[in-house]
Amino acid sequence: MTITPDSPEPTVTDSDPIPAPTDPIPTPKATPPDIVRCASMELVVTDLAASREFYVDVLGLVVTEEDENAVYLRSFEEFIHHNLVLRKGPAPAVAAFSYRVRTPEDLDRAVAFYTELGCRVERRASGFTKGIGDSVRVEDPLGFPYEFFYDVQHVERLAWRYDLYTPGALVRLDHFNQVTPDVPRAVKYMEDLGFRVTEDIQDEAGTTYAAWMRRKPTVHDTAMTGGDGPRMHHIAFATHEKHNIIAICDKLGALRRSDCIERGPGRHGVSNAFYLYLRDPDGHRIEIYTQDYYTGDPDNPVVTWDVHDNQRRDWWGNPVVPSWYTEASTVLDLDGNPQPLTTRTDDSEMEVTIGADGFSYTRKEEQPRGFKLGAQV
Repeated sequence: MTITPDSPEPTVTDSDPIPAPTDPIPTPKATPPDIVRCASMELVVTDLAASREFYVDVLGLVVTEEDENAVYLRSFEEFIHHNLVLRKGPAPAVAAFSYRVRTPEDLDRAVAFYTELGCRVERRASGFTKGIGDSVRVEDPLGFPYEFFYDVQHVERLAWRYDLYTPGALVRLDHFNQVTPDVPRAVKYMEDLGFRVTEDIQDEAGTTYAAWMRRKPTVHDTAMTGGDGPRMHHIAFATHEKHNIIAICDKLGALRRSDCIERGPGRHGVSNAFYLYLRDPDGHRIEIYTQDYYTGDPDNPVVTWDVHDNQRRDWWGNPVVPSWYTEASTVLDLDGNPQPLTTRTDDSEMEVTIGADGFSYTRKEEQPRGFKLGAQV
């Protein structure tokens, strides 16, 4: 047991402390693809013009290419064709979580790995989107549409084009966050795929509410959040500094777009990053994120937070709005159909910290003060 009444806040361990799943996904004998980083997401949007205006005119992402059905966007420090595809469709959804792999041969490994798992696998030598060559898409064991690619069209990296920067410039795609009903099961599968846990949230019974997992040497390339799934919780873009996030808030206020702000700005306990959560015109959740920490050493410790620590989600103890726990984006199968949801049967993080029997603390040994909402969330 990692979390105890007298454990430190948070707990630091040398290895993954998440309990083994009761229904694990088998570990393939095939070698997994060598994933470098999260690289792109394909979003289905219902009003392409409105989404373009939000991501380009408001948030400042760069248009690489566009046509009447899709817009391909990238961040300022990116050199590959895109980090985000906005594709026009009948209902909001996510069509692909895309990862860059280290070599062309890793696509063969992806095919073998997922074929052994019994997953649906498709490969297109010409790619599924503009700017990307030979690619593999799968419906993974958790129900998510994963994509792996190596071949890519290079474009101008705008890192030195300070004449184009806005005060809230988005410089990198940082991570995904996925909603799945059984977090330990998801973690074990992702570890088989080569990911490592950096942080997680548990309770004294060992229930795991969320886990942060990485390939690149940051806190995460994706996180597994407990809930009805599969769904997409958010995609996150990084800024250089927290003042860039404040500038985005000021811009949204000036444009009378403050209703796009769902949560924040604030500082996370988990990841230590400064954050802001926005909702796009279709309700897709976007995080603006900065200042997490390096995790690349082989013995990087794992940080475990108590689900009742009100500083885990916001370091300042501010409350988490219910929509952040309950709402997420539909994900699609490889035919473009919505994936059915599996209900989470483990405890809900929102219910155990907000519900009638829930409680939270700032210091374990003291009763919370009544004036601060974060003391109850």
